[in-house]
Amino acid sequence: EKMTKKERFNKIFPILENKFGKPKCALDFETPYQLMVAVILSAQCTDERVNIVTKELFKVVREPQDIRNMDIKVLEKYIKSTGFYKNKAKNIKLNAEAMLEKYNDVIPDKMEELVELAGVGRKTANVVLGEIWDIREGIVVDTHVKRLSNHIGFVKSENPEIIERELMKFVPKKNWFEYSHYLILQGRDKCKARKPQCEVCEIKEYCKYYENLLKEAKKKEKETVKAKKTKKAKK
Repeated sequence: EKMTKKERFNKIFPILENKFGKPKCALDFETPYQLMVAVILSAQCTDERVNIVTKELFKVVREPQDIRNMDIKVLEKYIKSTGFYKNKAKNIKLNAEAMLEKYNDVIPDKMEELVELAGVGRKTANVVLGEIWDIREGIVVDTHVKRLSNHIGFVKSENPEIIERELMKFVPKKNWFEYSHYLILQGRDKCKARKPQCEVCEIKEYCKYYENLLKEAKKKEKETVKAKKTKKAKK
């Protein structure tokens, strides 16, 4: 029988919650400002790599003034291995200037104020709001969340903003943060981009992608049987 998205979610969420437990931020930081810098660095870069870089960087950078006092070339050297480092360094510098001018060096607790800062999109803002202020203003949609939300059958879109809007319709607000978190972890563990490990996936029974794989397999099987029968008949 057909499941609603809400029913599907209610089946899947407890399984993942059970598997992964309470979410911890994968990025290392001590001050709220450090978290924002780490999230900016994490664009197109693994969390592990960011943590290696910030281990050194955060010895000298705790607050925006530390970035304002740092030469951009020095900053570039610190963050080079995270990729797109020239762009990231430029954004982090602009961000530190605006932090003083606009917000008196206090990280804002509103989405529309955060996204005014250089290098901060909705995704970064969502992480900062969730971690620092425990505020849920949206659902973080990264590549894993996008892929799994489509596979499971929650959405049919590649556009993060549309996906976020669709998900918000049936994912309870209190679970917005965890929803992304669990899908990212499941995406790394079982539902990999190149080769999803459907057979051993804990949520396969509630997944459209797996459902379609089974249908395809059945169809192939029928065709094979039919082909064999036709062959026999010809003999």
